Amino acid sequence: LVDQPLMRNVLADLAVEAEAATLAALRLAGAVDRATRGDAEEEQLRRLGLAVTKYWVCKRAPAHAAEALECLGGNGYVEDSGLPRLYRESPLPSIWEGSGNVAALDVLRAMARQPQAVEAFFAEVELGAGADRRLDAAVAGLRKDLAGLGDPDAAAYGARRLVERLALVLQGSLLVRHGNPAVADAFCASRLDGDRGLAFGTLPAGVDTAAIIARSGPDAVSAA
Repeated sequence: LVDQPLMRNVLADLAVEAEAATLAALRLAGAVDRATRGDAEEEQLRRLGLAVTKYWVCKRAPAHAAEALECLGGNGYVEDSGLPRLYRESPLPSIWEGSGNVAALDVLRAMARQPQAVEAFFAEVELGAGADRRLDAAVAGLRKDLAGLGDPDAAAYGARRLVERLALVLQGSLLVRHGNPAVADAFCASRLDGDRGLAFGTLPAGVDTAAIIARSGPDAVSAA
């Protein structure tokens, strides 16, 4: 199946999602370590970046697990594969550790009470400035919309949408700086430029699926 064009689209899309989430997790783990040692700037990034990323990864995980299970068919459905357990447990972080609404409103709270956290967040994101026009446009649009936030009820109503955009620009910036070029390009095209559908496996034409899939294949895992 891996040689079929549509399956390659699905696998590449899943790999892009996983790499973006992993990079964000590693960057924030570093921020937590440095904040613990007294780095004030990293503490501000940790405050906002962690809440933003928690919301988005928790929302994406169940769909990601379901699509991965589907790729393996019956072999993925049986308990021996391990995927059913991952699928069952994937919703738990946003149930036990705070719902999506709680996480999104926590971001708004942090932005209102700690403006320096917003500055630290954009300082991190803008380290990727100039690397990809789609990222630059997404960051500029986000800054403009943040400047226009006014009515608290309206801000709360759109909190999930706002936090999603914050998460995507953070992941995009990390990918263009530290990720594989093929993965970064696919991410910016699909997540930031909007050239994709609503399900996994809807990456646009021109994405280097072969390079993306190769990074997640058995040979790459063994080498790592």
